[in-house]
Amino acid sequence: MMKRVFDIIYSSCGLLVLSPIFIIIACVIKSGDRGALFYRGVRVGLHEKLFRIYKFRTMVMNAEKIGGSSTAGDDPRITKVGKFVRKYKLDELPQLINVLKGEMSFVGPRPEVQHYVDMFTEEEKAILSVRPGITDWASLWNPDEGKILSGSPDPEKAYMEKIRPNKITLQLKYVKERSFWVDLKIIFKTLLTILSERNTQKDQDSN
Repeated sequence: MMKRVFDIIYSSCGLLVLSPIFIIIACVIKSGDRGALFYRGVRVGLHEKLFRIYKFRTMVMNAEKIGGSSTAGDDPRITKVGKFVRKYKLDELPQLINVLKGEMSFVGPRPEVQHYVDMFTEEEKAILSVRPGITDWASLWNPDEGKILSGSPDPEKAYMEKIRPNKITLQLKYVKERSFWVDLKIIFKTLLTILSERNTQKDQDSN
């Protein structure tokens, strides 16, 4: 109950405070190719209930029909505007809408597409017993999947071999150890990671 109240209050505040940034990003995306503003991919949520995730669109229209669900940082489907939006993780901001609607939480296993959920073992299905989230232990371990997949001739295979095993292990760790205080710890560590990445990026841009 406390977790849900936290999600409602802070997702509402976040959407209100960030609304000017939403408007700017929306205008930039629309000026790029006049396509859809949001990416609304289907994800598997709590108790295997399907929902559509909100993300600012960073790829060409109908990208899922052109390539796989795993996206490398150098994926040609990513638009010029999309590269910038992804670089600073601004594409994830609209997921506050999913949090407000109760489809997601601030903290929880990242929601997967049906294709990967179908691969779950009986033990791994425990991941679906909690609301998916914007961040968790797996997100902290690997905050940029695209960077790991960049340069790979087969991003799907690289995802299965290099990312998914550890991701599943850390998601199960969250399910077993979850509590409101664990959530606060993950949120705090996530904010530190974002700030650290921003500072690193600024240093790289200035050199």
